[in-house]
Amino acid sequence: MQRAIAKADILIEALPYIKRFQHKAMVIKCGGRQIIQKDIINNILQDIVFMNCVGLNPILIHGGGPSITEKMRKLGHKIEFHHGHRVTDENSLKIVISELGELNQQMVSKIIQFGAKARGLSGKIGKIIKARKLKLTKNIGFVGNVASIRKEPLKKLLADNYVPVISPLGIGKEGQVYNINADMAAAEIAAKLGAWKLVLLTDVQGILYDQTDENSLISTLKMAEVPGLIKRGVIKEGMIPKVNACITALKKGVKKTHIIDGSIPRSLLLEIFTNEGIGTQIIK
Repeated sequence: MQRAIAKADILIEALPYIKRFQHKAMVIKCGGRQIIQKDIINNILQDIVFMNCVGLNPILIHGGGPSITEKMRKLGHKIEFHHGHRVTDENSLKIVISELGELNQQMVSKIIQFGAKARGLSGKIGKIIKARKLKLTKNIGFVGNVASIRKEPLKKLLADNYVPVISPLGIGKEGQVYNINADMAAAEIAAKLGAWKLVLLTDVQGILYDQTDENSLISTLKMAEVPGLIKRGVIKEGMIPKVNACITALKKGVKKTHIIDGSIPRSLLLEIFTNEGIGTQIIK
């Protein structure tokens, strides 16, 4: 009986958050090992279905780095990165498009299986993301930046209670497909929709003052504090583009951004529907 009462208490704790976030857009980005580990991605997708069923508007953006790398390795393609971007020649782009498309359809099917409606989209499918070539000192191939987001198809899907599942592929003016950083794609989509939250799911707890001490988690971080933490090396390597994506979203009107560990069971629900939350929230 006590266990049942405790479960009911959790639902009561979630109630004000459910009411507050009714019909609000919540953009969630997942990638890395979350995609390739069945139990983790199933937990994430179940959380998203729960959000949809209680009246929130979740939008899922996914990467596919490990799957793409593994496929390229099997086919004997050179794997190269430059400033965090995958060098993407014509053959690599074909693999990126194929792997992201397969992952997208798998997640759409799972969401439907778990009880919600879902639709797969990208720059190529639905032309959601318009892109332009990313120009660096080195030519890294078919890698792009977000030029614009078409929000009308997304808003229609949300109004019809669908979960949009978006691959980070953009389409250029000339019809060329570009590979885009999923964190930045998620930030731009969140900004265009005026999302209440942007949640980046990672393989780590959040931002730590000390990488060797899990008790040094920074639970709340203000935008103004970020440059100092980067300079001190607290925010470094792969965390820098995630934090920059959060700042981009905040500057363009997103209310709150979160970086949390997607491998923790029910991580999305814990962050959105409980008083304590988990991970790091970055705010204005």
